This record gives sequence, structure tokens and C-alpha cells, in this order.
Amino acid sequence: MVDIKALSRWSSFKKDKLVDLKYQPGFSQIAWFCMVVLYAPIVVLVVFSFNENRSVTTWTQFSWDWYIKAWHNEGIQSASLMSLEVATISAILATLMATMAALVTTRTQPYAGMNSAITIINQPLMVPEIVTAVATLIFFAAIRKVTGITGVGYLIAAHTCFCIPFAYMPIKARLEDMNLNLEHAAADLYASPLQAFRRVTLPLLMPGIVSGAMLAFIVSIDDVVISLFVAGPGETTLPLFILGQIRRGVTPEVNAVATVFLLISVILVTIIFLVGKNKK
Repeated sequence: MVDIKALSRWSSFKKDKLVDLKYQPGFSQIAWFCMVVLYAPIVVLVVFSFNENRSVTTWTQFSWDWYIKAWHNEGIQSASLMSLEVATISAILATLMATMAALVTTRTQPYAGMNSAITIINQPLMVPEIVTAVATLIFFAAIRKVTGITGVGYLIAAHTCFCIPFAYMPIKARLEDMNLNLEHAAADLYASPLQAFRRVTLPLLMPGIVSGAMLAFIVSIDDVVISLFVAGPGETTLPLFILGQIRRGVTPEVNAVATVFLLISVILVTIIFLVGKNKK
């Protein structure tokens, strides 16, 4: 006698497998090929940053020399400080603005234009970065012409605007995941809106703020396109310095700087993942 329930479960299992991409023919092979294409060059870069030979294709023996030379390179020091300054200030400003934007789009009653506001906030994610860079360059050039003001402030402003949506996403997600009853309970206990925000909303929101700030910092410190168009004389960030060095030929010193850059990014992304994973 045929077991109808067992047959039904087997049919459902086969259907799920057919729908699941992991069981499609060739999916695993294509996935592994993509992984190799993406990460093999990074592995080669890291390995040859420890090569004693100046050649980036011929391995001789392990050495820390290129890291030591990069550490004492005044050009790299100056570019690194510039990148840290721009990325830190931009991340702080972008996170503040993103937090305010997230509160306005989640902690209020739906209003006309809310969806349009969210779209505008996320616009830098949808517009090609080269378009944003060219538009920013033209806009800032007009401001310089009218006011005569120059300086690194333009670069910080451009990075801040570009980083806002990256900070906005984790903060908004955190707010949407928070229970409004906690804030209502604070109001029932005669807490003012400011007290409820400072003692209830802000502590619960802090993991999202930290994640957003770190993500904005990574995006800013890694940016090349906007920095290339907006940066003025003497405002060379580390990615721009590396780009300039590559144009004159790749050396293990560049590999060493890129490896340190990669390590910082990996550490920050790991922290963001752990904060997001344990936020509840």
C-alpha cells in the first residue's frame, strides 16, 4: 500500500531541491570559480608583500623589509594621516545625519513624502559613483569661484554626503527592529521625549550607530573615484597615493601598504558583523 503522506513529503523535498540554486547543475563549480577569481589576486598580493626581492612576480625569501620601508615613507605617512582625518570626520558627520534621518523616517507617523525622502537619502547608492564625483566637482568648483574658499573641507563634505546612506541602512534597520512599547513605557513613567531618547532609544540604538559609523569609515577610507575628482593640491589620500605609485610600477612596498589597508578593512567588517550579530 502506498504511503500518501511519505510520497507527498518526498515530492515536496524534490521540489524544494529543484528550486534551491545550490542543487542546480554546475552551481557549485561556478561559485568556486568566482571565489578563486575574486580572492586569488588578493592572496598573491599579500604573499608578495613579504617577498625580499623587489620583483612582484619572482619569490626569493620571506622578509619584513617592505613593511619597514613603507612605515618610514613620508609620502605614505602623510597620505595615511590625510585618509584617517577625512574618513574619521566624514564618518562622524555622516552617522549623525543618518541617525537623524533614520529617526525621522521610522519614529514618526507616516507622512506624505516619506518614501520620497527615503529614496533621496539612498540616492548615492543608486547613482554611479563617477556621476556623483563629476557633479560634486562642478558644484564645488562653482562655490570656490564665488567664495574663493579652498581647503580639505570640500573633500570631507563630498565623503560625508556619499557615506550617509551607508550609515543610514544599519541604523534604520536597528530602529525598525526595536520595540516601540519600551519608549511608550518611558513616556508613561513621565519621561520627556528627550529623556526617553537619551535613556531608552539611544542605548538600544547604539549597536546600529556603531555599525553605521564603521561602515561609513570603511567606505570613506577606501574611496578613490570621488577623492580623485574632488581632492585639491596637498590632499592626497592613501588610495590616491597607491594609485599614483601603481602608475609608476607596482613594488612590494605598494603591496605592503595594500595589505595593511586590507587588514584594517577586514577587522572593521568583522567588528560590524559581530556587533550586528549580537545586537539583540
